[in-house]
Amino acid sequence: MATAPYGVRLLVGAAVTAFEETRKLPQTILMYPMTIVSQVAHLVMKMQQDVADLVNKGDETLESLFPPKDEQPEWATFDEDVTDEVPEPAAPDGERLTEGRFALFTGGEPETKADGEVTAVATGLPEVVTRLDYETLTLAQLRARLSTLRVADLEELLAYEESTKSRAPFQTLLANRITRANAK
Repeated sequence: MATAPYGVRLLVGAAVTAFEETRKLPQTILMYPMTIVSQVAHLVMKMQQDVADLVNKGDETLESLFPPKDEQPEWATFDEDVTDEVPEPAAPDGERLTEGRFALFTGGEPETKADGEVTAVATGLPEVVTRLDYETLTLAQLRARLSTLRVADLEELLAYEESTKSRAPFQTLLANRITRANAK
């Protein structure tokens, strides 16, 4: 078969394509609204991303020119802001300290310093360890009691922790508290 000239082949190909597209036209017309909506949504999102990028660049530039002040809101409190004079609630003979499902109970009468020293001598443990029942405390419970302890007590607890269990979170908590207490 002889081949037709290039121009003829081009015209025949264009005519067949036009005929096929004309047959698809009813389906294509139905899809145009969705296509247009999709393209508009894409353009809007692209514009929002570009605006957000510009704002981020502006923030970075302003922070480099005017560094932010390290301000603390009046309502915010942090561990270092709390004074060492936090009163502990006391309730006689196992009365509930709070109401509700997670109410706290006392363990009976509070132990006096003399009782703690006798117990400490009997067990060979530092007095502060027996007084706090340190071996049973969780990290959160220890953190709650730190404000009531003197620096000497904290140092005893740290030495005890290092010589027994050597738990890193407990050691860090005690060491940080000692540092803060000595800085005051």
